[in-house]
Amino acid sequence: MLDGPRWRGPISDHFDGTRFHNLRPFHRVGLGDLLRWLATRRPGPWERVAGAAPVAPPSARITDGDALRLTFISHSTLLLQQAGSNVLTDPVWAERASPFSFAGPKRVRPAGIRLEELPPIDVVVISHNHYDHLDIATLAKLEEAHRPRFVVPLGNRALLHGGAGIAESRIDELDWWDEVDHGAVRIAAVPAQHFANRGTADRDETLWCGFVVRGAGGTTYFAGDTGDGPHFAQIRLRYGPPRLALIPIGGYLPRWFMGPVHIDPPEAVAAHRTLEAHTSVAIHWGTFPLSDEGRDQPLEDLARALTAQGVPPEQFWTMGFGESREIPKAP
Repeated sequence: MLDGPRWRGPISDHFDGTRFHNLRPFHRVGLGDLLRWLATRRPGPWERVAGAAPVAPPSARITDGDALRLTFISHSTLLLQQAGSNVLTDPVWAERASPFSFAGPKRVRPAGIRLEELPPIDVVVISHNHYDHLDIATLAKLEEAHRPRFVVPLGNRALLHGGAGIAESRIDELDWWDEVDHGAVRIAAVPAQHFANRGTADRDETLWCGFVVRGAGGTTYFAGDTGDGPHFAQIRLRYGPPRLALIPIGGYLPRWFMGPVHIDPPEAVAAHRTLEAHTSVAIHWGTFPLSDEGRDQPLEDLARALTAQGVPPEQFWTMGFGESREIPKAP
C-alpha cells in the first residue's frame, strides 16, 4: 500500500529496465540486516529541543549582483537565494519522517522557519522519495501557497501529481546530468550514492540524485543523501569547484549498516576537499533520530575531522536552525 509509483523507461548504465543502480554497487540491505541492526542498537541521546529561538524571516528576494544567501531551516531543508530566485531543497515540515502519524522517527527540533514565513518560492528541488526528504503534506501546502516549479529525479512526477495535486506540467523529471532552466538559475541533477523507496516492494524503482544550481551567485552543490563514491570527483570535473557545497554529516552509525548510503563527518570533509568547495555547510543532522549517533555527535565528529584533515572551520560551516548567511565570494 505504501509503495510509490515506478519509473519505466529506456535502459541505461544505471537503470536495468526495472531498478536503478549506483555508480559503486553495494550489498542491498535485507530483512536480516535490518533485524540485526534493531537487535544490536545502542543509540546515542536525542533530547528534544523545546522550541526554536526566534529568528527574523528570510528576505523576500536577493537581487544584489552575484550575492548568494543561504538559510538553514532543518535537516536537508534549505533556502537558496540569488538574483531574485528562491530555491527550496527537500522541504519537510512534518513531525515524523514516516508514512504514519503515530510511529517512525519523530522530529526533536522544530524547523527554524515556519512554513508560513517562507518568502515566495520559485523552485523546489527534491533529491529522492524517502520520508525525511519528500513529505507529501508539505508539498501540498507549498503548491497551494506558492505554485512553484518542482524538479525531481526520474519516477517521482507521478508521486507529486497523485499525492500533492501538483500539475504534471510544472514538474521537471530529470535523469543524472540532465539540466533545466528556471528563471535566473540552471539546475542539474547529478549522481548520488543512495537508494529509494516509499514502501516495502518499490526499492530502487525511482531515481535518487543531488543537484547543482548555477546562477549569478555561482555554483551551488546540494548533495541530498549520499554515501561516498566517485560522483564527487565527477561533479567537480564537470562543473568546477562550487562556491557553496551542502554536504550531509548525519545518519552514519553503525557504519556496517549506514556506510554505503550515508557519509560520515570524515567522509564529508573529504568530499569538501575533493569538490574543492570554497564554502561547505553541514546538512542532514540534529532533526530526526534516523541512526545510532546522538543528536549532536555529528557536530563533534565534524570538528575532529576538520582538524584531522587540516580544513579550517571557516571553510565548513554548521549553521543554526533558521539562520541565514551570506556566502563568501569564491576567489
